[in-house]
Amino acid sequence: MYSSADPRNKPGFGGKIPHMPKLLDQVREVLRMKHYSIRTEQAYVNWIKRYIFFHNKRHPAEMGEVEIRSFISDLASNKSVAASTQTVALSALLFLYRDVLKQDLPYIEGIERAKRPERLPVVFTQAEVREVLGRLDGVKLLDCDAALWRQIIAAYPSRPKE
Repeated sequence: MYSSADPRNKPGFGGKIPHMPKLLDQVREVLRMKHYSIRTEQAYVNWIKRYIFFHNKRHPAEMGEVEIRSFISDLASNKSVAASTQTVALSALLFLYRDVLKQDLPYIEGIERAKRPERLPVVFTQAEVREVLGRLDGVKLLDCDAALWRQIIAAYPSRPKE
């Protein structure tokens, strides 16, 4: 039987139990009302499903900050997802709690974040630049990007004539 707190038992329903949309249908409905793209909808629904299955099919209304932290941290530590993927998963869960379930969550601290790859610039020596340019001829030499030539010219300015 339904409790008195159940929204299906509110006055005005005439004793009948109206159909309550399933959670993921509610998520889709709110995403569409807010004009999110279909790809965002698909991604968010997928992450919410994964979150529910990660916690053995518990309803998100029964969970909170601790479960979100453990799921998002698991993505970084055990699933080795990229930092941007982890951010999308967190955004989906925050959307679920704030916009669908109407629960205010505190700032979630202590999430193990995925490491962003270190980007090192590639710098050629003068000899390496000569080697690359020396292998180009004809059309391939002409096809070189103008931006590349501007960078090469800026890096190796001609000497002023005496």
